[in-house]
Amino acid sequence: MCRIFGSFSAGAARPDPGELAAVSARQRHGGPDEHDVLSGAGWSLGCDRLAVTDLRGGRQPYRLPHLPGIIAVLNGEIYNHRILRRELAARGHRFPDTCDGTLLPALYAEYGPAFAERLDGMFAVAVLDLRASPLLVLAVDPMGMKPIHYHRGTDGSFRFASEIPALLAFEGVRITPRADTLDTVLATRTSFSTQTALEGISVMPPGATAVVSPGQEPAVRRRPMQPATPSEADFATEDVLRREVRRLARADVPVCALTSGGLDSGLVTALAAEYARETGAPSLHTFHLTYQGKWPGSEHIHARAVARQARTVHHEVALDPGELGSLLTRATRHLGQPNADPIALSTYALFRAVREAGFTVALTGDGADELFGGYSRMREALEAPAGGDWATSYADALSAAPRMLREYLYTPTYRAYIAEEGSAADRIVRELRSARTDRLTAITSFETRWRLPAYHLRRVDHLSMAWAVEARMPFCQPSVAAHARGLSSAARRGKAALYGAGRELLPATVLNRPKQPFTLPVTAMLSPGSALLEPVRELLSPERLVRGGQVRPDRVQRLLARQLERPSDQDALALWALATHELWTEVVRGMAIPVGCAA
Repeated sequence: MCRIFGSFSAGAARPDPGELAAVSARQRHGGPDEHDVLSGAGWSLGCDRLAVTDLRGGRQPYRLPHLPGIIAVLNGEIYNHRILRRELAARGHRFPDTCDGTLLPALYAEYGPAFAERLDGMFAVAVLDLRASPLLVLAVDPMGMKPIHYHRGTDGSFRFASEIPALLAFEGVRITPRADTLDTVLATRTSFSTQTALEGISVMPPGATAVVSPGQEPAVRRRPMQPATPSEADFATEDVLRREVRRLARADVPVCALTSGGLDSGLVTALAAEYARETGAPSLHTFHLTYQGKWPGSEHIHARAVARQARTVHHEVALDPGELGSLLTRATRHLGQPNADPIALSTYALFRAVREAGFTVALTGDGADELFGGYSRMREALEAPAGGDWATSYADALSAAPRMLREYLYTPTYRAYIAEEGSAADRIVRELRSARTDRLTAITSFETRWRLPAYHLRRVDHLSMAWAVEARMPFCQPSVAAHARGLSSAARRGKAALYGAGRELLPATVLNRPKQPFTLPVTAMLSPGSALLEPVRELLSPERLVRGGQVRPDRVQRLLARQLERPSDQDALALWALATHELWTEVVRGMAIPVGCAA
C-alpha cells in the first residue's frame, strides 16, 4: 500500500527534483516508510511506501535486473501474487524478494498492457516501458478502490498522482474549480464519472487501463468484468465472503476490523475473528467510533454485541464533538474534492484511532449495500409502478438538497447556467432510463460503476491513508461482486443473501434492527450550542457566499434559521453540503504553487 506519482512528456528535459519532492511531500502521510523517485529524459516515477507485504523487500519503483527497460510502481495489494510469481518463475523470471509488486515488470514483459487482467486485488499501477517507443501504462482495480488522478497539459505533458493535492504540486497543473461543482455536490454529494471538481483533472474509471504515448491523449479502456456465473444456493454467500475475509486478513503487519454495529461490518468482523481463532493468531481487535455525550443514532450497543459474540478485543473510541471543527478542515484537505457526507469526519477520526493503537490494516464492510441492494432508495425504485418516473425519484434520493431546494437557493445566473449545461442529476436519470436491462441490474450497475468508487471508496482510501492505514474491503473483491451479480433478484433485494449468511454469525439484535448508516449526527450537531454550528455558520456567512455568486445569501440564512427553529435531516444535510463546498473552495485554492516555485 503506497502513494504513487509520475510525469511523462515528449521533451528531453529531466523533471525538476524539487518539484517531484513537493509532489511526494503532499501525499507522504499515506506512505511514511520509504520514499524514492526515478527520472530520466521526459519522465519520472515515484512512490511513498506504506510497508505491508515483505517489510524488508519491495523497494519501489520496482526494477528487475533482467528487464532494465521496465519500471513500475504500485499502490494497493495484489492478493494473487504468489500464484503469479510461480507462473512467472516457470517462464524464467527471477525476483529478489516476495513483495507483491516486485513481479509487475515481469508480468508486463509477458503480457504488455493486458497485464492488469491477471491481477486480483485492489491496485493502482503505473508501468513505464522504455524499451522502444516509450509508453506509460496505468491500471486500476475493477471496483476503483485505489485511485489515479491525472492531468494532461496544453503542451501534451502528462502527470498523475494518487491524490489531487499532490497532483496540484506539479507546475502547470492549475487550480480551477469547475463551475458546476456546487450543483454536483448538492445534487449527488460528490463528483461522479471521470471528471473531478477541478477543470483538467480526471480520475481513472474503475477497472480501466490507460496507455499513454508522449504528447498524446491517453487511450483509456475499461477491462471486461469478471462474468457472473449461475449462483449456488443463496447460503453460498457465506462461503464466498468467508474465503475473501480470510484472504484479506493475512498481512505482515497487525490487522484489525472496523465494527459499526450493522450487518455488513458485523459479517466481516465475525469471519475475521473466526479465522484468527482457527489459525491460532492473537484475538482480533475491533474499533467502533462514538461521540462523547448523548447523541441520537448511537450504535455502540450493537457494536459491543457483535464484538462480544465474535470474542474480539473491542475498542470504543469516544470522540469529543469539540474537535469536529478542526477535523472538518483536515478531512477536506485530504479528500481533495468536496464530499457532502458527514461520515467523512467520523471516518477520519476512526482511522486515526486505529493507527494510534498500532494497526496498519483494517477490514471494513464497505460495498455491501451497492452489491446486495441494501439502500432504501433501491427498494423504493423497485416497488415503483411500471411507467412511473422512478429514475428521477432515485436521483433525488442521492442528493444533499432536492431539486426544488437547489433551485430556490441558486442565484438567477447560476440557475440559468445549470439549466443550460445540465445537472449531474440529469445525467444520472438519463443513464438509468437508457439501461437495457432490468431495473435492479441498472441500479446496481450505476451504484458500483460510479457512485461507490466516487463517494465511498474515495473517502475510505483518502481518509485511511491520511493515517497510513490500509483499508481492505472483502465485499469489493471481484469474486464477491461476481457472486452478487449471479444471485436471484430475491436474494439481492434488501441484502437477503447477507441476512441469510449472518444467521449463525451475528446476534439477533443486530440482524433484526433497522438499517442505519455509520455517520455523524449532523442534524443534532447543527443546533444552538453544538460544536459544529459556529464553523458552519461562518462558512455560510453572507460575505463569503456573495463572493461565490452561486447561491443567494439571504435564502441560505433563511434555511439556517429554519434548521435552528425546526431541525430536519434534509435541511441539515443541505446546509452541510453548502458548507463543505465552501470550505473545499478555500482549502483547494490554498494549495496553489506559485509560478516558478516547486515547494
